[in-house]
Amino acid sequence: MDHPMLAREEYIEQSYLFRTLGERMLDGVATQEALKNLGHEILATTKLPLAIDYLVSDLKLTGTIAPAMRQLNHYFTAFQTFVMTEAEDEEGRFDLRTALVILEREARYLADGGTPEGLFFYRFECLSRNRLDYMRGLLATADDDAFNADWKNWITMVSRQVGLVDLADLIYIRSSELLRRQESRTSFRKSIDTENDENTTIQQTTVLFGEKEGRIAWANRGKDPLYLFAALQRQLGYPVVPKPKRSQPQTESPALLARRIDRLELRVKLLEEETKDGIDLSQFDPKNSSIKQPPRK
Repeated sequence: MDHPMLAREEYIEQSYLFRTLGERMLDGVATQEALKNLGHEILATTKLPLAIDYLVSDLKLTGTIAPAMRQLNHYFTAFQTFVMTEAEDEEGRFDLRTALVILEREARYLADGGTPEGLFFYRFECLSRNRLDYMRGLLATADDDAFNADWKNWITMVSRQVGLVDLADLIYIRSSELLRRQESRTSFRKSIDTENDENTTIQQTTVLFGEKEGRIAWANRGKDPLYLFAALQRQLGYPVVPKPKRSQPQTESPALLARRIDRLELRVKLLEEETKDGIDLSQFDPKNSSIKQPPRK
């Protein structure tokens, strides 16, 4: 089912919803309670408060948000539902807070008048960085009215060829840069031989990307796709995908480190005693540590 584009105010309120929900989850607020409170904060002239009421009622029954979002497919996109489904998968490693940041930034980008090119690059990089299922993720991407029929067909084709064909090549052959180069070569051939018209045909393909995207894709052929996305963000201002947080080693306090060192020193001392005359077990008797024995006469 194609998802219709929403009004700008809807995306603004969605962005606020996902951002604030993530912040309150970090503060220890229960998801159900956070959603219930946000339902009163969201602009009442939008449809989002009604959607939140349904999310809360379904959350009480299922304990998850994704099934309710799937039922509200006229409001939430298939990609939004896909992201939440992956985040709520108990066997997966995709963090829910990262998912909320992804949805918040996408809604903000659409509120600012996002383009199909930027939306595609953003969603594809989300799949790449978080190692989500390409096939289901791209099919969910195509199921959106932000993309016309040509876009939908191309994204479906990419979902079948990803991993087999370089993404930069797939972008380049659908860009204005390819047509520009073909026209340049054709003009050069005409200047050499005006009688030969067999080599003057230009490849007729539906253009989905501009010259800038095509040049950037050409420069990143054979490279890691993340370099392509980074260049597009630098050069064209496309939205930045939140990076998964690396697991940080737990820092220990100086007092805890001191106790660990004391235990290690004790173990070394016991090993030294064992190799000499054996371990004196009397030193571990609590009586010897609390009561001082009188000297023998």
